[in-house]
Amino acid sequence: MLAVRNLHKGFTLHLRDRLRLPVLAGVSLDVRAGECLALTGPSGTGKSTLLRCLYGNYRSEQGSIRVRHRGGWLDLARAHPRQVLAVRRETLGYISQFLRAVPRVSTLQLVAEPLVARGVAPQDARARAEDMLRRLRLPEALWPVPPDTFSGGEQQRVNVARGLIGRLPVLLLDEPTASLDPDNKAVVLECVQEAKTAGAAIIGIFHDTAARDALCDRAYDMTAARPETCAG
Repeated sequence: MLAVRNLHKGFTLHLRDRLRLPVLAGVSLDVRAGECLALTGPSGTGKSTLLRCLYGNYRSEQGSIRVRHRGGWLDLARAHPRQVLAVRRETLGYISQFLRAVPRVSTLQLVAEPLVARGVAPQDARARAEDMLRRLRLPEALWPVPPDTFSGGEQQRVNVARGLIGRLPVLLLDEPTASLDPDNKAVVLECVQEAKTAGAAIIGIFHDTAARDALCDRAYDMTAARPETCAG
């Protein structure tokens, strides 16, 4: 479902005399349907950077990111922005550590929006959003409220709801159980496991070793793709 070959990414610090900061060098990996791959390695080895490259938030400098989309392969590293948006809408989901939402939009609308964008009738999207929020134990009193004032754990469950509601075939997870208490963590892991069982290909960062052990089939050590100039 996802094939990465020889991916490189670095950053230029323009306020530091264009200092060059390499982050990824030669990342190559594959993820199949129904498989969960864990990205492992210490902080600073580029795990979140890699996920952002895979989602198209960062443009890679070298290599390819091929995803199965509409029955064929599309290289996201060279895709037109409209193609990237189509992949996000139909194929590739991303659950980050932080909720970034349009101000003053209700939680229910935020969770239903990915379905509406794919052409699902608003009332059906709303019903599925309600089911998802109920499943993730977010109090119904919060559904009409914008989530910017929610606790970290509540915001994370909104993130998870948005990421899983579309049942997309490829999922990127950046600490999906961060900020969650044990009971809510168990519910989120159960939902992610159901997506995997249904055939989703998953790449995730899990600093929680119990969560990683419960979900992941293989690990990719990011220290292997760390440029020499970043060592220290």
